[in-house]
Amino acid sequence: MPQTLNVGSRSLFVTLTGWMFIALGALASLSGLLQNATVASWLPGLQGLGAAQPLPLLTGLLIGYLPWVVGAGLVLSLATMASSAGLLLRLDWARHCFIALLGLAIAANLISLWLQHEVVQSVVEATLARAPLPAVVAHVFGSFATVSQVMAAVVTLTACSVLCWIMRRLMSPGVRQEFA
Repeated sequence: MPQTLNVGSRSLFVTLTGWMFIALGALASLSGLLQNATVASWLPGLQGLGAAQPLPLLTGLLIGYLPWVVGAGLVLSLATMASSAGLLLRLDWARHCFIALLGLAIAANLISLWLQHEVVQSVVEATLARAPLPAVVAHVFGSFATVSQVMAAVVTLTACSVLCWIMRRLMSPGVRQEFA
């Protein structure tokens, strides 16, 4: 009968990380399904918005490819759930896959800051240009959009910092020993 030797003890960090990302992956999958339905219902309305005042080229492309982006997010959330389950089983390939997914999530979040700014600015400017509002009131609404973009940037950068910390912990010698 073969003997199994466990070199390192199971850390609470890996266990909590695995369960937390299984839960987050499940929520992201559910959200991705709902977003696919929402995006499908938005597209006719967004095309109507573009008819009143044409959106910039990049924004039009982004909105056109939005269903694919949401679908890619759904696939990544399912992959995160699978690799998180592998973390709980202490499978080394799952640790490597999870680290790669975290790196991809960091890159996607940083790119999404710019994309979000582009889309929000375009939609707010297009909407305010055709709204019968005084200039002072339109400026207030534009300021709200700017404040929300700054808050989104702060939240995104904080989340990226947390993901970097998790990556570094998963690459540490103590954690790697658990997966040996």
